[in-house]
Amino acid sequence: MAQPFAPRFRRPLVVLLCAQFLWSASGATEIPAVGSNARWPQPALQVSQTEPNFQAPSATHCARPVQTHETPGARNAQLERPRATTAPTMGRLDAAPPEALRKAEPAAAAEKKAYGSSTRELSAAVPPVAASVPAPVAAAPMPVSPAPRASIAQPAQAGRPANEPVTAGMVDDNADFSEYLNFRGRTQVAHRERDVSMRYLLQVRDARGAAVPDAEVAVQAPSGAAMWARTDAGGRAWLHPLAFDRTHSQMYEVTVRKNGRQGTAFLQRGQKSAVDVVIDKPGAAPARAQLDLVFLIDATGSMADEIAKLKGTLRTIADEVARLPSRPDTCFGLVAYRDVTDDFVVRRHDFTDNLDAFQGVLDGLQAAGGGDYPEAMNEALAETVHQLSWRGTGTTRLVVLLADAPPHLDYGGPQYDDSMVAALGKGIKVFSVGASGLDKQGEYIQRQIAQYTGGRFVFLTYKEGANPASGPGAETRHDVANYSVQTLDRLIVRLVTEELGKLPAGG
Repeated sequence: MAQPFAPRFRRPLVVLLCAQFLWSASGATEIPAVGSNARWPQPALQVSQTEPNFQAPSATHCARPVQTHETPGARNAQLERPRATTAPTMGRLDAAPPEALRKAEPAAAAEKKAYGSSTRELSAAVPPVAASVPAPVAAAPMPVSPAPRASIAQPAQAGRPANEPVTAGMVDDNADFSEYLNFRGRTQVAHRERDVSMRYLLQVRDARGAAVPDAEVAVQAPSGAAMWARTDAGGRAWLHPLAFDRTHSQMYEVTVRKNGRQGTAFLQRGQKSAVDVVIDKPGAAPARAQLDLVFLIDATGSMADEIAKLKGTLRTIADEVARLPSRPDTCFGLVAYRDVTDDFVVRRHDFTDNLDAFQGVLDGLQAAGGGDYPEAMNEALAETVHQLSWRGTGTTRLVVLLADAPPHLDYGGPQYDDSMVAALGKGIKVFSVGASGLDKQGEYIQRQIAQYTGGRFVFLTYKEGANPASGPGAETRHDVANYSVQTLDRLIVRLVTEELGKLPAGG
């Protein structure tokens, strides 16, 4: 298993200053890789359960039956909601209100009857989840935006005919980054702040110029603050130094490794928007592309239409992916979530290559519960990133997040920004799909997650943008422009196709 790494500035300051001077004076567009024989440091010791875990993905296969784990909700476990510890401006969280439990009870009971009340812990056949290994980042929590979130009643959703298509548009906030920053500036909602205003594109290639996918990346400031990433199928990763370094350093050390090959470069603020690193040929690519695909779904009552459509199109999506030129070896995973007042908080189904069994699990999922507007996205995203058996080196790892509400920011426990940071470190790319009824706060947070991990923001479209009952069309109420519209299943296939199409020949 590849170990997570916590690089330190090992070179004397004079070496860094010389590198900075030569780079600045030359006006070069690339920084030559240096220090390829430098010692790779050992992982940092665990400090806190709430800090991001950068343990590298390590599963070797998914040829196993569906294995299910459920985190029970307050009605089953008689638990209180966790109290917020990192967002004091959002207020404290009291025990689940009895009226919310009573309202959700009939729907949850019906769902339990349809799905079955028994749950299975992950079997011993699945490697245990590694201990959390945090980044050596200051322990102070990331701030929550002080902008208040208005109380928004969840819109009632009208059912659509079963054979009616679901249409969707898509924007790539990394491709039009200036417009994304403008969107962030004009959208004042409560959120977990990570500063992405300074962004650099890292491209990793071998000596022949071929992209190096799934290479481990560490970026460190002189202060010791660090971030992690893994390159995508095209050998690229977006780096956001200010998201982890509050000292606003002038230079960062970028270290890349794969299969024992290592390269190092320096990234200087203000010099350019991209950095290239070349490493020796890191070994042969897998003979067949490996794809780990997870559907992360809000399973509260308002999501009935979207869940029903996914059930009906999963087989089509899987068949089209299987016929792609790369003939990917695909593992499917499903994580459903509701809220702490519901029958379950998170129900995750680990990866399997048995499509029939996976379809059966999806068919058993019913939309129910959800007493208030925000849901348990924080908990579900954390379990998706840390608890599933993601395969190791050479795998393309994708999450399709389908939700119509933001996460609770007034709970303690895992937070979505820590999970998105860890997802980048594990090479997990999130495509956020905004379902009908998603408000401004939900859009902001879903776009945060997608942009940081290198994914896209997808949104459902209708004949009348503000009226989901108007049927499929090209209009949306979201703050987006310059998008094309497809059916949602075709759009998911397109996103997977584009990702796998970036792989170098032979992988």
